[in-house]
Amino acid sequence: MIRVALRWLLALSYAIAGALHLVAPEPFVRIVEGFVPFAEQVVKLTGIAELLGAVALAQPWEPRLRRAGAIGLALYALCVWPANVNHMLIDLDRADGGLGLAYHVPRLLMQPVLIWLALWTGGVLPWKNVSATRAR
Repeated sequence: MIRVALRWLLALSYAIAGALHLVAPEPFVRIVEGFVPFAEQVVKLTGIAELLGAVALAQPWEPRLRRAGAIGLALYALCVWPANVNHMLIDLDRADGGLGLAYHVPRLLMQPVLIWLALWTGGVLPWKNVSATRAR
């Protein structure tokens, strides 16, 4: 039950983020690394990817599609990590210090948790401790 609830919560979070990438891309465009061409288009494409991943993760009928969505969202979270680091550097360089380390450090530390959560709730990672199950 916990796994399903967290899967839905994660899917909802990614759906909201994906929608924001499409309807209000400006804040996301500002944190894209300078070497990324066509930043606004990339942000909009990532929004579409988040929406598709959220739908795939949330749907209860097809486990293979759910796992594919989970892997896609985990890879997405890994790929946007540099943008989150860049956001921290840009923000901390502001005269007022921006949101500060109290915001950015936990956000960066949560990235591996989001990756794991996508894989676990999507059924890519096992539900229980595999070694404990094998010992029985």
